[in-house]
Amino acid sequence: MSIAPWSFSKAKAFEQCPKQFYHEKILQEYPFVETEAIRYGNAFHTAAEEYIRDGTPLPKMFDYAQAMLDSLNTKKGVKLCEEKLGVTENLLPSGFYDKEVWYRGIADLLIINEEDGLAWVIDYKTGKSAKYADKGQLELMALLVFAHYSKITHVRAGLLFVVSNDLVKDSYADSDAGMLWTKWTNIYSIMQTAAKRNVWNARPSGLCKRHCPVTVCVHNGSN
Repeated sequence: MSIAPWSFSKAKAFEQCPKQFYHEKILQEYPFVETEAIRYGNAFHTAAEEYIRDGTPLPKMFDYAQAMLDSLNTKKGVKLCEEKLGVTENLLPSGFYDKEVWYRGIADLLIINEEDGLAWVIDYKTGKSAKYADKGQLELMALLVFAHYSKITHVRAGLLFVVSNDLVKDSYADSDAGMLWTKWTNIYSIMQTAAKRNVWNARPSGLCKRHCPVTVCVHNGSN
């Protein structure tokens, strides 16, 4: 059994609870349920993509985000929306759907400025608070950019919480890539070891009683 191709969301799901990850992601016993919050987020992503890429006016419900998007749109470089990138296990660039893809991710907005060796990576968030923002997603997207764009030496990245008008940002240099890949390949190795041994231990938390669909787990609130 192989975890690959993996993603940041897969790694986070495993970190939260390996047992839930196994039932949801490996066995796929519990179908994905689209909530109102997810539908809202998807609608915003589509609207932002069409606004940046095509100049399509934002729907009135997203007017509040126009100034933020305009600020991004003025940045120097080629704008790429919902850009899908991947790498092989040898960390070479690959297509998102290629057979040999090992890690993959999607940048909501990628701005490539090869003249200055600079890229911007932006991920839109429609949650109400940036309090628990995780910049690991930015690290991995920066690594994908470095793998695909040899002329890029620096990445400025941010999680843009559009509702609260908050930008959680960080920056990365291509010289950071080795250290960051070591961190994330170690995380992948833990996931892959669980798959190889077929051992998926539960990680009980406050989410078990009301927010986990895995009813076969003894920690589930239905038991």
